[in-house]
Amino acid sequence: MKNNVDLPLLGITAWSGTGKTTLLKKLIPELRKRKIRVGMIKHTHHDMDVDKPGKDSYELRKAGADQTLVASQQRWALMTETPELPELDLYYLASRFNASQLDLILVEGFKGEAIPKIALYRHINERDFNELLDKHIIAVASDCKLEINYPLLDINNPETIAQFIADWLNQKNKNK
Repeated sequence: MKNNVDLPLLGITAWSGTGKTTLLKKLIPELRKRKIRVGMIKHTHHDMDVDKPGKDSYELRKAGADQTLVASQQRWALMTETPELPELDLYYLASRFNASQLDLILVEGFKGEAIPKIALYRHINERDFNELLDKHIIAVASDCKLEINYPLLDINNPETIAQFIADWLNQKNKNK
C-alpha cells in the first residue's frame, strides 16, 4: 500500500531475543523527556487478545462484532477482526493513529518494510550481523564493535539512542 501516513515511521529491527522490547521500554521515556510524542506498532506472530475472556467486550467481540471499541475515561482501544487479510499492511495500521497527537511512530517487527530502521545486534547473537542490514538502516545499536558504514550506537545507552532519534527527527522535519 502507498505510504499515506503523515508521521515518520522508524523501525527497530533485530532477531528475536535481542532485546527490542526491553530497549523500547527504556527508549520511549527518554524520547518523551525530549518532548517527542511516540506511537508504537508492535508486530506479533501470535494470535493475541487485548481483551480478557469473561469480560463483556470480549464476549461481544466473540459473538461476531467486526469491530469493538472499549472506552474508559483513561483510555480507549479499538479491536478489529481481520481473519480475511492475507497480510498486515504497516501503512494502513499507521494511518489509524491520530497524527495530531504524535511526532513519531516506532515500529517493532515488520523487518522487510521499506522504512528507516535502527538495527539491534548483541555479541551473543549467533547469526551473521549482515543479514540484518538493508538499504533502509540508518544506524546500528550494539554491545560490541562492528566494522560498519552506519552510526554505531551503544545498545545499553538508551539516552544516546534517544538523542540520535531526536536529531534524525529534527533533520527530517527540516527537510519537509
